[in-house]
Amino acid sequence: MAGRRDRLQEDARLRVLRLLQENAEMSQRELAEAVGISVGGVHYVLSALIEKGLVKLGNFTAAKDKRRYAYILTRMGIAAKAKIARRVLRRKIDEYEALKAEIDALRDEIGEEPAPGGHGVARR
Repeated sequence: MAGRRDRLQEDARLRVLRLLQENAEMSQRELAEAVGISVGGVHYVLSALIEKGLVKLGNFTAAKDKRRYAYILTRMGIAAKAKIARRVLRRKIDEYEALKAEIDALRDEIGEEPAPGGHGVARR
């Protein structure tokens, strides 16, 4: 089983890949703000994605400053994003089911009925 750090890194990779697929010209600062990690963390993620061939550097079309890059997903990057998304989805479903079981056990313990439809909190 992956550790907490591995899960967080995988979540960050998926969010970066998803954001770049929508807008390849996002800056590292914009990515960091959107993902909720440091600029250094985004740089680390991007470097790893580039090294693995999942993202390639392109020219930033509208910038006067030619030091800015576009981060373009490769075919491998698109396929990897789908694989990562499947793993993250499976993990999130497992986490949801475990949390739901814990909520149900707590409700049983305090004698609280579930809300209609099985969601939300019913009050007595």
